[in-house]
Amino acid sequence: MFALSKRSLIKLNVNQEEYEVFIRPSDILLFTLREQLGLTGAKPGCYNGDCGACTVLVDGLPVKSCLMLTAEAIGKQITTVEGLKDAPIQKAFIEQFAFQCGYCTSGFLMVCHALANRHPNPPDIVIDEWLQSNICRCTSYEEIGNAIRKVLSGTCK
Repeated sequence: MFALSKRSLIKLNVNQEEYEVFIRPSDILLFTLREQLGLTGAKPGCYNGDCGACTVLVDGLPVKSCLMLTAEAIGKQITTVEGLKDAPIQKAFIEQFAFQCGYCTSGFLMVCHALANRHPNPPDIVIDEWLQSNICRCTSYEEIGNAIRKVLSGTCK
């Protein structure tokens, strides 16, 4: 489908808008979003899928955009933190002080938003499992857990 060094024009659906971008076969989604579309909410961190700072939603599921080739996103619905548009989880993060330096926040927001959409009434163990996919080096895990629990309980809309 792609020549090794040649750029190809593709279409991506990001935050419910269609974009045309030129990509190489080796381009990762993280850099396409940041460099070509100016959507900088997904943050570069570890580049190996451990930290979760680059998390976006692909067809509603959390994906580490540093591990996904842009070509794999063709035909899929991509949502970045910029596309949440005042989702309840954003309000809950503010109310619960669920961020400190803020670097990991967009990744956690995406995971929590997907969790609330996929599992409206999960047991605590499921919440804990979902939150383990991201790392916060400022130790605000308790506040992040409080924020998602507030959304799941319906007290933050």
